[in-house]
Amino acid sequence: MTRVRTRRAAAALAGAAVVPAALLVTLVVAPRDGGGAREPALPPPGAGVDYQIGGAYDPPPGVEVVVRDRGDDPAPGAYNVCYVNAFQAQPGAEDRWDPDLLLRDAAGEVVYDEDWGEAVLDLRTAGKRERIAAKVGRWIDGCAERGYQAVEPDNLDTYTRFPRLLTAGHARAYAALLAGRAHDRGLAVAQKNTAELAPDRARTGLDFAVAEECGEYDECAAYAAAFDDRVLVVEYTPGGLAAACGQWADRLSIVRRDRAVSPEGAADYVRETC
Repeated sequence: MTRVRTRRAAAALAGAAVVPAALLVTLVVAPRDGGGAREPALPPPGAGVDYQIGGAYDPPPGVEVVVRDRGDDPAPGAYNVCYVNAFQAQPGAEDRWDPDLLLRDAAGEVVYDEDWGEAVLDLRTAGKRERIAAKVGRWIDGCAERGYQAVEPDNLDTYTRFPRLLTAGHARAYAALLAGRAHDRGLAVAQKNTAELAPDRARTGLDFAVAEECGEYDECAAYAAAFDDRVLVVEYTPGGLAAACGQWADRLSIVRRDRAVSPEGAADYVRETC
């Protein structure tokens, strides 16, 4: 099952009803200059949001934007964001990647994100970035074919956990490739976390942000400034929700979820808004 990706959450853990017509999102798209691709529609600022990457369920009343795993269908009548694990291999999926596309340490051993048991992808050369982006790009194509309006490529911040091997420059260059692929399919692209890269949106081509715990860690302002308030805030604690709502309730899309982002009806399901 897909799990919450915030590294702060990992550290802490180590210790189809249709949306009412009034809430339907109008998606206006136009041809891009010089081509047949559509201009991507962006999520409306401050819209009601639900984060469902742990399992799809009927969106609650008032929800206009829904984030779901790429294996699930989009929610009818909503602006839908497709979650893709783009910077790391899913647990146990190493053999689905060419061996040379997995990041290796000085001893030649595959580097893992131990919090999630995921092999890290090797973004250190342009050639490898292009090959990885081609594979992930097929997943992005699938999101477009399913009817999503946007994609959320997760683990942009992988480089921060392996600074001796990966750099922000590697992450930016690869993110730009994914953004180009998504835009060619008419999809908007989210920056996932990594507030320090928010000012680089012109270089990466990212369109809006999905920010986990920006209320908890006082980072919402960075995303709001960079993405013109098109920020989907996901908090996991009462304090984080209170902080986000106290300053940003009238500007950003904010929801609190349980750390497993469980579907409605599960024992640990939590969903609150401002």
